[in-house]
Amino acid sequence: MAYQFIEGSVTAAKGFQASGIHCGIRKNKSKRDIALIYSEVKCTAGAVYTTNLVQSSPITVTKKHLSDGYAQAVIVNSGNANACNADGIEKAEMMCRLTAEKLGISAEDVIVGSTGVIGQILPIEPIANGMTQLAGELSDSPEGGTNAAEAIMTTDTVKKEVAVETEIDGKMIKIGGISKGSGMIHPNMATMLCFITTDAAISAEMIQKAVKTAADCTFNMVSVDGDTSTNDTLAVMASGLAGNTEITCENEDYGKFVEALTAVCRELSKLMAKDGEGATKLLVCKVNGAKTDKDAKGIAKSVICSSLLKAAMFGADANWGRVLCAIGYSGCDVDVNKVDVSFASKAGKIDVCKNGAGIDFSEETAKKILVEDEIDILVELNSGESYAEAYGCDLTYEYVKINGDYRT
Repeated sequence: MAYQFIEGSVTAAKGFQASGIHCGIRKNKSKRDIALIYSEVKCTAGAVYTTNLVQSSPITVTKKHLSDGYAQAVIVNSGNANACNADGIEKAEMMCRLTAEKLGISAEDVIVGSTGVIGQILPIEPIANGMTQLAGELSDSPEGGTNAAEAIMTTDTVKKEVAVETEIDGKMIKIGGISKGSGMIHPNMATMLCFITTDAAISAEMIQKAVKTAADCTFNMVSVDGDTSTNDTLAVMASGLAGNTEITCENEDYGKFVEALTAVCRELSKLMAKDGEGATKLLVCKVNGAKTDKDAKGIAKSVICSSLLKAAMFGADANWGRVLCAIGYSGCDVDVNKVDVSFASKAGKIDVCKNGAGIDFSEETAKKILVEDEIDILVELNSGESYAEAYGCDLTYEYVKINGDYRT
């Protein structure tokens, strides 16, 4: 492992400041509802977005602004998704203009994001009125990053921020990120917003490639409830202030960068999955011995998406048949007569299925393992060399309660 985790988030890398305040979009004055991330220099940037055909206005505007591969700031609100609104594009562009005017940069260099309820008109007045305070509280301290992380939360119960450092070209580079996501989360981007900053020097072309590579094995392997959102965005900005030779091709330095970026994305993915709406447990399905990477990913996703399995994990029920069932309908190339299944947690590990059939095991021991708050579902296919992980959570009564009255 060429990287190590450090304290911090989007302000860990050189040149970045962040802030988060309550401006009045949300009724609860104790909750921050707008965040700002700013780089003292123009950055190369890349992003990936939701695969939902219904996409929010901020995504449309951000795609346009990132078409040249550069950005210098991020403005994002919570409490309102600015999706499916007739004036959505206008409001998203206004958010960018307000930010640009306050920071003295181009509006085309602003990434914009929104999260919250779909189909409600986004009020621009609170944002305009809050810009002076928001810009005035920009800080390169850990607190600045934390305030931004809190400001993008909706039904999240904990803030999500991660940072790592790694050596590239003899220079220590840092990558830090914040994300939000708790419900309407499903593979191929989810109801999640994630903003990552780095001081690595990397070209726009290579950062876009790195973002896609990291997302495919992290955020795209997360599922809370099978619903794919309208607003999902993962954006990365690179200031280049670490001083390394710019990464312009897929060389060793690029490999180190992708490894570190993937580590940040993976930890944020796990934090999102564990904080799934109403969740009590993080579920990680680890699939080994698949014939291809595609099969490994497909099977891991299928298992983690199974509502029946998620319900069983909530009840600490070692119902391994639900794992095999999900493998069977995954559509992947697998010999079910070779499949082994085990459950593991910090309380231990227990084998429950061998060669596609049940084996004797202690239900009492299994219960002790499955009552923990982080559960590994281990699937050995015994058919190849490929491996993949998927991240999810249990399905609880609270999930239904949260989503039954989310809008009202």
